[in-house]
Formats: sequence, C-alpha cells, structure tokens
Amino acid sequence: QVQLVESGGGSVQAGGSLRLSCAASGYIFGIYFMGWFRQAPGKEREGVAAISTVGGRPYYADSVKGRFTISQDNPENTLTLQMNSLKPGDTAMYYCAASVVLLDGTWSDPDKYNYWGQGTQVTVSS
Repeated sequence: QVQLVESGGGSVQAGGSLRLSCAASGYIFGIYFMGWFRQAPGKEREGVAAISTVGGRPYYADSVKGRFTISQDNPENTLTLQMNSLKPGDTAMYYCAASVVLLDGTWSDPDKYNYWGQGTQVTVSS
C-alpha cells in the first residue's frame, strides 16, 4: 500500500554532516505522520525526529535537538533529515517510518507506525 525508500547514508568524521532522504510511494494520501528512527547493534529502536504531514509540526529527541532538522517536501512526497555536527553516538541504521494516524505525544513509539523503509547506514568516526 505504501512504500518507503531511504537514501543518503554513509560514513563521515565527527563534526561532519549528512542528509538522509525518504521517498514515499503508493497510496500516501492516508499518511498523517512520518518519522526517523535509528537502531545500533544490541540497542532498541530509537525515535530521532518526526513530523506531521498535514500540520508540519516537528518533534525531536533531546539527543539530536539543535543538530538535526526534519522537513517534508509534499509535492515530491519526500521526507528529509539534515544531520549536522555528527557524533560517534549517532552511528546506527536509520529507518524512515509512516503512520496513518496523528501520533503527537506517542511519536517516538515505533509500534505506532504502520510502514517502514529498509534502512540506511550512518557511521560516524572519531
């Protein structure tokens, strides 16, 4: 019904920047909320940032606030995560996710999302 494809991951030194993109296709008209999650080996999946597709309100984890910026390009159905001042702790597989409901306070709960991309690897070296 909905397909999500991430791109833009790679390897970068600490202090560098990367821009992740998520292209949505299929029946996207029912998507009200989209987010970025990350998961490192042996760790739980963690909410990084999210945004309402109808209101544009952004949400950020405290660990990335001020460094990462989430945005949407509705005409092209693209979700972007601009990551600046990267740290080794940001190293993880990053996933794009979409929900058919407006999540608000539960935005960081991965169980609330209905669709997931395949992930893109981000590696930050010191």
